[in-house]
Amino acid sequence: MEYGPCGGVESNGNCEIAPHRCVFLDTPTVRWHGIPGARSIEAHSPPAVPDAPGAARTRALLASRPILVADFPARALDAASITETAALLAGHVDVVLAGDSGAARVQFSPTYRAHLIRAAGVDVWTGINCRDRNRVAIEGELAGLAHVEVAGVHCMTGDHTQTGMRPDAMPVFDLDSTEAASLARAAGHLVSVGESPTTPPQERRASRLREKMHAGAEICFVNHAGGATPVARFIAEAQDLGAAMEFVPCLPMIIDHASAELLASFPSLVLPDGYAERILAARDPLAEGISAAVELAEEFLLIEGVVGVNLSGGPGPGQELYFAEALARIGDELALGQRSSSR
Repeated sequence: MEYGPCGGVESNGNCEIAPHRCVFLDTPTVRWHGIPGARSIEAHSPPAVPDAPGAARTRALLASRPILVADFPARALDAASITETAALLAGHVDVVLAGDSGAARVQFSPTYRAHLIRAAGVDVWTGINCRDRNRVAIEGELAGLAHVEVAGVHCMTGDHTQTGMRPDAMPVFDLDSTEAASLARAAGHLVSVGESPTTPPQERRASRLREKMHAGAEICFVNHAGGATPVARFIAEAQDLGAAMEFVPCLPMIIDHASAELLASFPSLVLPDGYAERILAARDPLAEGISAAVELAEEFLLIEGVVGVNLSGGPGPGQELYFAEALARIGDELALGQRSSSR
């Protein structure tokens, strides 16, 4: 990893896969200086390139109103599940965030998955991880994603193979998320990255985000940080440091015990006080979870710099459509498409 630390640092500062302190915690923020050894891009800044069609479409939407992004809950390697889930969400959310499932390390390629989802009628913000692909494979996927006109590309370093269901697989990590962001922008995509305000070193997460911006990222998905107040604090800090980006906070989706357990597996997860307890203690956790999500979304959308929210989480086994229906209901209640922009 050239630009760290990643989002997998434990709360005590240790690496999530090795019994030692993260090596980036005692290192100043690494400034963007290009991709070492790269020959096809500018050394220090992404070249000015025209937007791919999907990026242009998303920019126009973002200029008109806030957007609703939903994590995509379909089963991996199941084209029928992907198509059925996408069709259920079409018309209820603006775009689905479709990255590699943490529950299954073997996936359809990002381009083919995006093709299936778009063919079913919903736009796609596609996740690309560096765990499984070297820079040549990433460049190939980025070209394919431009061709199928994805809404955006979300660049992730990726969870280590030791943390998933395929520890036998050799991790690649030729690049990290910052370097992948540069490649994605050079391919004409609207580029997003994630940042974790509650993960060590908390005091340097905003400065790290600024370097991702210099690499080419324009949107930041703010990982679960405990509610609107800490998210607003992080955004203000990043803006004060010069991160001229737009922000999409991740909103925890809890509708039953299985979805709560899945969220709890996210590294450094911080929920708003009493959020999960309120939902799980309710007579109807589904209805209460939808109500809590709508309330928190309204709070996030009042924050300066926020251009949308991400319904973040996933279902228990076999509950993909049930979870997707909850996402669709939240989209209908928020009805962002019927509002004039408050920005």
